[in-house]
Amino acid sequence: MSNTEEKIDETDKNSEKVVVEDKNDTCLQDESDKETDPDLQKDGQVTDDSNEIKLEELLKERDELKDKLMRSLAESENIRKRSLKDRQDAEIYAVSKMSRDILSVYDNLQRALDLAEDILDEKSLPMIEGLELTKKDLLEIFKRNKIEKIEPVSGNKFDPKLHQAMMEAPSDEIEKGHIIGVLTVGFMIGDRLLRASNVTVSSGQREEMVDKTN
Repeated sequence: MSNTEEKIDETDKNSEKVVVEDKNDTCLQDESDKETDPDLQKDGQVTDDSNEIKLEELLKERDELKDKLMRSLAESENIRKRSLKDRQDAEIYAVSKMSRDILSVYDNLQRALDLAEDILDEKSLPMIEGLELTKKDLLEIFKRNKIEKIEPVSGNKFDPKLHQAMMEAPSDEIEKGHIIGVLTVGFMIGDRLLRASNVTVSSGQREEMVDKTN
C-alpha cells in the first residue's frame, strides 16, 4: 500500500472515531439531561406527594371506622346490661303490689302472737307454736322474693327514708329525733322501700318541754 493510501485510510478511521465519540457524547448528554430535567423531577415529587396524601386519607378512614366500631360495641354492651337489669328488676318488683297485700297477713300474725303472750297457758301452746311456724314460713317466702324486714329498735336515729313518724312523745331516756318505739315493722324489696316502719319519735326531755312552755 502506498503512503497516500495509508494516509487516506488513517483519515477515514479518525473520522469514524470522531463520529462514534460524538454519538456517545450525545447519549451521555441525553442521559444527563434526563437526570437534571426539572420537569421530570417535579412530576416525581407530585407523585410522591399524591401517594402520601392517599396514605393519610386511608389512615384517617381506618381510625374513623375503628372509632365507630368501638362505639357500637360499647353501645351493644350497655344495651345488654340494661336488658339484664330490667329483667332482674321485673322478676323482683313485679310482686310488689301482691307483697304489700301479704304484709297485712304478717301484721295479723304478729298481733296474734303479741296477744298470746298475755294469755299464755298449756292449752294455747299448740296454737302459739302454729302461729310461730306460719310466721317463720311467711318470712322465708319473703326472703326468697328479696323482701327483708326493716325493724328498728328503741334509740335508733329516725330516718325519713325508712321510717314514718306516727307520733312524737317526750322522753328522758331517748334523745330527741330518735325512735322510742316501733308500731309496725317496715319492709324492703330489693333496693326499694316496700313499706316504711311506723314509729314513735322522741321530742326531747320533759324538762326541755316545760321550759319551752314557760
